[in-house]
Amino acid sequence: MKILKPPRLRKGDLIGVVSPASPPSAQEKIDKGVQYLERLGYRVRVGRHVMAQLGYLAGTDEQRADDLNSMLRDPEVKAVFAVRGGYGTPRLLHRVDYRAIRRHPKIIVGYSDLTALQLAIFRKTSLVTFSGPMVGVEMWEQIDPFTEEHFWRVLTSAARIGVLANPDEQRAIVHNKGAASGRLLGGTFSLLMSLIGTPYFPDLRRSILVLEDVDEAPHRVDRMFAQLNHAGILSKISGLVLGVFTDCVPTDPTKPYLTIDQVLQEAMHSVTCPVLANFQYGHIPRKLTLPIGLRARLDARRGVLEVLESGVSAGRS
Repeated sequence: MKILKPPRLRKGDLIGVVSPASPPSAQEKIDKGVQYLERLGYRVRVGRHVMAQLGYLAGTDEQRADDLNSMLRDPEVKAVFAVRGGYGTPRLLHRVDYRAIRRHPKIIVGYSDLTALQLAIFRKTSLVTFSGPMVGVEMWEQIDPFTEEHFWRVLTSAARIGVLANPDEQRAIVHNKGAASGRLLGGTFSLLMSLIGTPYFPDLRRSILVLEDVDEAPHRVDRMFAQLNHAGILSKISGLVLGVFTDCVPTDPTKPYLTIDQVLQEAMHSVTCPVLANFQYGHIPRKLTLPIGLRARLDARRGVLEVLESGVSAGRS
C-alpha cells in the first residue's frame, strides 16, 4: 500500500474551514477560531455553509458536502480544518470527491464525528489525516499549550514524529505487555463501529488500533467491544491503545451498572495483543494529535507509542 502524505503546512498557506457535521453554537466560535489561525500567519477561507442549520446538522447533506468538496478540489487550499464534530459526517461519505483528494493531497483535521470521514479517506485514498483540535472547539478560546505545541509540530515538520508522549502528569497504563508494529488507525469508537460492513471501513489487520469516546453509556461501549470481538477484529490487530473515555457514565445510576473502567478491564479478556491505556487522546482539552494511517510501534513493556515516520512531506502537491 502506497501511503499519501500531504505537504507540510507553511506560514501564508490557505486553510479551509468547514462544518461537515453539526453547526457551531455561535458565530463567535468561527470568528475567533479564524482570528487564531490568522494570528499564526495563515490565510483562512470559511465554507459558505458553516453556520447553516438543519436540526442537528450544519445544513443539508448537499450543502455540507459542497463546502467540503470545494476545499478538496481547490489546489490553493493546503489544509481543511473542521469547525466541530457532533453528527452528520457519516451521511456524506458517498458524496466525497476522493479523486480530488488523490489529485491534491492536503492536510485534513478533525476528530469525534470526523473519524468516519478520516477512516473513509484512508480506505479510499491512503491519505494520512490528523485527528486533532478543531476551529470551533479548541481554537476559538485559549487552546491548551500542550495540545497546541504537539498539533502544529505534527503539521509543520517533515521530521519523524517519534514518541507520542502523555503530558507529564498522566501515566500510560499497561494491560498486556509486549511490543507490536502496525499502522495507526482508529478514533472515536462509535464512529469506527458505524463503518463496519461498509466500503469505507479500513483494513484493521496488523494495525495499532486507537479507541476513545464521549457520552457513551458503559453498556454501549461493552456492546461495541463485543461486536469487535465477534467480527474477528480484536484477534487480527497488532496492538490496542485506549484513549480517554469522557463522560461515559450510566444512563440511570439508580439501576445496577458497570463503570466504564470495569467495562474496559473486562474487554481486555478478549485481547491478546499489547495494550496501552490512559493515552491522552480524545474529547479532552489536553491531548495528543493522532496521525491516521502512519506506521507506529507500540511497546507496552515501556508504556510507549512511537510513530515511525513523518505525517507530512517536505514538498508541495
